[in-house]
Amino acid sequence: MEFYRSQVLVCTGTGCSSSGSWNIIKIFNEEIAKAGLEKEVRVINTGCFGLCETGPVVIVYPEAAFYSHIKVDDVERIVNEHLLKGRIVRDLLYKGSVDESNKIRSLDEVDFYKKQKRVALRNCGVINPEDINEYIAFDGYKALAKCLTELSRDDVIDIVKKSGLRGRGGGGFPTGLKWQFAKQPESDVKYVCCNADEGDPGAFMDRSILEGDPHSVLEAMAIAGYAIGARQGYIYIRAEYPIAVKRLRIAIDQAREAGLLGDNIFGTDFCFDIDLRLGSGAFVCGEETALLASIEGNRGEPRPRPPFPAVKGLFGKPTLLNNVETYANICQIILNGPEWFASMGTEKSKGTKVFALGGKINNTGLVEIPMGTTLREVIYDIGGGIPGGKKFKAAQTGGPSGGCIPAEHLDIPIDYDNLISIGSMMGSGGMIVMDEDNCMVNIAKFFLEFTVDESCGKCPPCRIGTRRMLEILTRITEGKGVDGDIEKLEKLAVNIKNSALCGLGQTAPNPVLSTLRYFRDEYEAHIYEKRCPAGVCRNLLSYSIDKEKCIGCGMCARNCPANAISKTDYTAPGKKLPAMAIDPAKCIKCGACMEKCKFGAIERK
Repeated sequence: MEFYRSQVLVCTGTGCSSSGSWNIIKIFNEEIAKAGLEKEVRVINTGCFGLCETGPVVIVYPEAAFYSHIKVDDVERIVNEHLLKGRIVRDLLYKGSVDESNKIRSLDEVDFYKKQKRVALRNCGVINPEDINEYIAFDGYKALAKCLTELSRDDVIDIVKKSGLRGRGGGGFPTGLKWQFAKQPESDVKYVCCNADEGDPGAFMDRSILEGDPHSVLEAMAIAGYAIGARQGYIYIRAEYPIAVKRLRIAIDQAREAGLLGDNIFGTDFCFDIDLRLGSGAFVCGEETALLASIEGNRGEPRPRPPFPAVKGLFGKPTLLNNVETYANICQIILNGPEWFASMGTEKSKGTKVFALGGKINNTGLVEIPMGTTLREVIYDIGGGIPGGKKFKAAQTGGPSGGCIPAEHLDIPIDYDNLISIGSMMGSGGMIVMDEDNCMVNIAKFFLEFTVDESCGKCPPCRIGTRRMLEILTRITEGKGVDGDIEKLEKLAVNIKNSALCGLGQTAPNPVLSTLRYFRDEYEAHIYEKRCPAGVCRNLLSYSIDKEKCIGCGMCARNCPANAISKTDYTAPGKKLPAMAIDPAKCIKCGACMEKCKFGAIERK
C-alpha cells in the first residue's frame, strides 16, 4: 500500500467535466512530475462535491483547501506554492471556505454544507468512483456481507421497514413494504430493478450519485435481491448520462471480478448479477410499468395497475423497482441500524432528501438535507439567497409533476406530507428557484410544454387534455386570453387528474393548479389587463422612451435589431440632441434598447 502526504481531489462529475476538469487533472499530474512530487502527492478524480456553482473544484488534503473555479493556468501555482512550498494559494480559495481570521474552515463549517447531512451522498466527492478498493475502504460491501452471513431475508426487510425509508423517486411509498410485497409471491424467477432514468427538468441527483458512488447502488441492489429472492438485477439509465454509464460499467466489472456479483457471493449460496439497460430519454419511462416495458424491448408505455410489478412485473415475473437515491440509503441503514436513520427527519418522513438546487439561486448545486428542514434554510442558508438581491417568489419542486411553493410558505418544513398539503410534492428532488422577474403563467406553460412533448399518447386525458390546456396557456401569454379561460383550465386539470392512465399523466396539471392557487392575480392580469406583471411575456410588453430623460445619444438606435428607433423633433430642456422615439409597429420587444440605455430613459410596461 502506498501512502501520500497530500491528496488532490478533483471533481469529475458532469458539471466540472464540462468545464475542463479532466484537463486540469492531466496538468496536475504533469506539474507534480516536474516538481518531483509524484511519490508524495496523489491526484484523485471524484464525483460531485455538491457546490456546482464553484466548479471546477479542487480540494487539497490534509489542509482541506477548497479551490474553486480552477483553470488550467492555476494548476502550476497550486503545485509550486501549495504542494511544493506548503503555502496555500489563498486568492484561489472558495471565499466561503475561509473565516474572518483568514483560517481555512473544514467542509462541514462552510455555510453550504453545515446544515446538510450526507447519507446518500456520503462518498460523492470523497472517493474515486472508478476504484472499488476505495469504496471498500469506506465500509463498502460490508452491509452485503452482514446480510448474507448474519441476517435472514425477513430480518433485512424488517430493518428497512423500521427505518421509515420511503421511496425517493416521487411517490414516497414505504420502501420496506414494497420489498415485502416483492418477497411474498412464489416464483422461480424474480427481478430487482433500479430506475436511473431521471427525466425531470433541472434534476441531476441520481446522475450525481451514480457518477460519484456507483458501488453503493450495486451493493444495495444485491441486498434487495437477497431479501426478495432474486438473482438478476437491471439498472435502467438514460443514455444521455455518459459518465454515469461508464462508471457503472466499470463498477459492475470490478464487482464481478472481486466476487461481489455473480455466483456464491461471500462463499454463500446467494447468486446475483446486474446488467445495464440504456433508455433513450423518454420522460414516461420514469413511470415504473413503462420502464419495465422498455427493459423488455417494447415501447415505453404504462399499463393499468393492478397487477402491480411486485406481483407481475418484468417479463411477467415479480419485480422490485426503486430509484437510485432510495438504494443509496440502504447500506447505511443496514450498517448503522434503522433507529439511526429514523432519528433524522420528521415523524412520517424519515432520513434525508437530496435536492438539485437550480434556477435563481447563488449556490447552484446538489444538497442533502434532513427531512423537516425549512425551505427558507435551503434557499438562504444553504443556497446563499437570490442573485442581485432580488425577492424570492417561488420554488418549483417535483418538476412537471409537482407544484410551486410561494414565499408565504418559506418556513414550511420540507417533507412528503407538508409539500402535498400546499399543492406541491417531493418528486425525485428537483428544486427550481424563481424570483420576482419570473412570470408564473409562463412557468406553468413551460412545464406543460414539456409534458405535452413527452406524453406517450396512450391515454386520451394526457394526450389530448394536456394539449388543450397548453393551447389555453399559450393564448393567455400571447395576450389573447378571454373570460372563462381560468375556469376551463381548472376543469380540464381535474378531469385529467381523475382519468389519466399513469401517475405522470395524473400529475401533469399540478404546475397549473398550484400557480392558479397562489398566483391567480397574474393570470387575471394577463387575461383582463393584457399585462404581464413580471415583464416576461413578450406579446404583452411595450417599450417607450421618456423624452425628458433622453439625451439623444442614439445608443438605443444603434443596438436595435429592427431599426425601430429614430430621432424626434423634440429636444428636452438642458439637452443638446433631439430625443429618440420607438416605433411600436416595428418594435420586436427584445429589450436590447433598455439594456443599453445608461440614463433610465426607456420604460417597459
